[in-house]
Amino acid sequence: MEILMTVSKFASICTMGANASALEKEIGPEQFPVNEHYFGLVNFGNTCYCNSVLQALYFCRPFREKVLAYKSQPRKKENLLTCLADLFHSIATQKKKVGVIPPKKFITRLRKENELFDNYMQQDAHEFLNYLLNTIADILQEERKQEKQNGRLPNGNIDSENNSSPPDPTWVHEIFQGTLTNETRCLTCETISSKDEDFLDLSVDVEQNTSITHCLRGFSNTETLCSEYKYYCEECRSKQEAHKRGPNRGHYIAIVKSHDFWLLFDDDIVEKIDAQAIEEFYGLTSDISKNSESGYILFYQSRD
Repeated sequence: MEILMTVSKFASICTMGANASALEKEIGPEQFPVNEHYFGLVNFGNTCYCNSVLQALYFCRPFREKVLAYKSQPRKKENLLTCLADLFHSIATQKKKVGVIPPKKFITRLRKENELFDNYMQQDAHEFLNYLLNTIADILQEERKQEKQNGRLPNGNIDSENNSSPPDPTWVHEIFQGTLTNETRCLTCETISSKDEDFLDLSVDVEQNTSITHCLRGFSNTETLCSEYKYYCEECRSKQEAHKRGPNRGHYIAIVKSHDFWLLFDDDIVEKIDAQAIEEFYGLTSDISKNSESGYILFYQSRD
């Protein structure tokens, strides 16, 4: 499975045509993956936050396959998902192996649907990722709802289903959603209560020279609830001290592991990089001012 990250860093400048040609030569015709394409995305005025996330999602293979499958369905009214499907399809069906594509249609639709992105200011890549995934899930759930309403039983009645029930999960949830369990233990009676929460991402502190397992341990460290933050214990029927366990803006690029090598996507620039270079982007140093490059969004695949 490809491992991906978006990174906040300073921009570099390079000629598009020369870069694409150099990338293809560096990979070589024999090593270039079959049916794979490496295309940069044109920056339409501080849209690197969008380009980096789109590259990461494109190389998340289960997500790409679902989006391309959506493209093959009967034509629907234009929305953010149809525009994303058109973009992914355009990349996947290019005759050339490398190059540059302008995601103009997607950017135009994004700015039309959300005023937060309807400007030429730099935006937060994490906020955009959450907005995009939630919007796609909403579109899929609404389409499913419409299909159920249009489906009629033999007696002519509309398919009856409890409208108050929560919507069924979509393939966005199947790919990205997890469940976080928060446990709170009352320090007076030691009663433990737990609460499950669904999530599409976790905000963890990533330090250099650490593993994701170490980061998750820090995320789940025990927290003491005291003073004005005391926990209301149902057993004690009063507020008590308790232990709880649970869970930047700049220029964005995307670093992707595709097949057996790593690629850096910086808007319209695509470069092959050494695996050792990943350490430069993973985590923050103790002195942040000395290093402006740090992993911001990391994608991992769970193993059975």
